[in-house]
Amino acid sequence: MEGSDPNQDERITDLFASWRQGNAVAGDRLFSILYHELRRLARYQLRGRPPGATLDTTALIHEVYLKLEEGSRHPVRDRGHFLALASRGMRQIIVDHARQKTAAKRDARLERPLDENQAAAAALSPEELLSLDEALIRLEALHPRLAQLVDLRYFGGLSMEETAEALELSEATIKRDWLKARAFLLHQMHRGDPV
Repeated sequence: MEGSDPNQDERITDLFASWRQGNAVAGDRLFSILYHELRRLARYQLRGRPPGATLDTTALIHEVYLKLEEGSRHPVRDRGHFLALASRGMRQIIVDHARQKTAAKRDARLERPLDENQAAAAALSPEELLSLDEALIRLEALHPRLAQLVDLRYFGGLSMEETAEALELSEATIKRDWLKARAFLLHQMHRGDPV
């Protein structure tokens, strides 16, 4: 996203609109233009996973591509918005895979704080990931922008600057919102623990 070109952003928006109207060639072009960025997001999401995990970078990229192809109800404004949708889609795919592995275990508590230096979702156990997802669903119901911020920062691996650009907010606002979102999520995930 650094130094994103407004002309390319416009071309991406046009390609996405054309793709949503059924133009498969536009979808292929869009995918090839953004493949590098989707791969970076997927690698970030899966970093730290044990060898032999059933979901790899390529599989995650293809699953999110299919999810986006099925059609987001939101028209894509630009590259940042596309990456936000892709980050959220990747989170949903990873959570679905975790659910399949741990259907019986639902009451895990996050032991580690949500910090941007952590290897994100890949560092969490499936139980922790499910607990985090449940907390994120509650956060989204109350503060959709804060939930979107977590998707971009924690699951998408975007920097504060990239996140501010994607959400069209100042970095100072993003930093304040990040603190609020982390506090809310940690409280939600530990709310059953004794004080």
